[in-house]
Amino acid sequence: MLKKEEVVVFDFDGTLSARDTNVEFVKYCFRHSLRPWLFLPLMAVAAVVRPFNPGGIWWRQTMRCFLTADMVQRFAPAFIKQHKRERFGWARDQVAKERAAGRSVLLISASADYMIPHLVRDMKFDAVLCSRMDDHKPWKYEFLCWGKNKVIAMDEWAKKNKVIPYVVRAYSDSRSDMPIMEIAAEQVWVDRKTGLRKSA
Repeated sequence: MLKKEEVVVFDFDGTLSARDTNVEFVKYCFRHSLRPWLFLPLMAVAAVVRPFNPGGIWWRQTMRCFLTADMVQRFAPAFIKQHKRERFGWARDQVAKERAAGRSVLLISASADYMIPHLVRDMKFDAVLCSRMDDHKPWKYEFLCWGKNKVIAMDEWAKKNKVIPYVVRAYSDSRSDMPIMEIAAEQVWVDRKTGLRKSA
């Protein structure tokens, strides 16, 4: 028999941490490799397409099509160490507070699986759910954890753990998270620039 479980959901980029992990890693690669510059014209086309299809896969993959498994292996560790400094000061304590209240605390992020778990390892989430990338083609999505897919990711977690999740609270900075925010009893909107809670 499935048991009901209280859950708190956090987004990452702009919610617990300033700046977008995916965008910042692309910038990092531009600073440390010539390869991204060769793909710049194609990336420019993707940037034009993006506003017309915000949830699209094609432009996201095209923006990262220069990435190789070797680049991720070489650049990701140093980038992660640097990007941890972008985390908002309240983040770790709030996650600990939610866990201490006896709730399962989930991080559900659109960022890549070769990035997010390492960025939040010290925060002790009960589960870290993020976009799943092809190991050999790290620009290619196997599952984009964005928009309504965040709800799907949580449902997969719930099924695996044999629970019925009751989302007590959800934290986000972006309206793209409305599918999961709408099922939460309390919505906490965060200003992505300051890390402060927005007024209703």
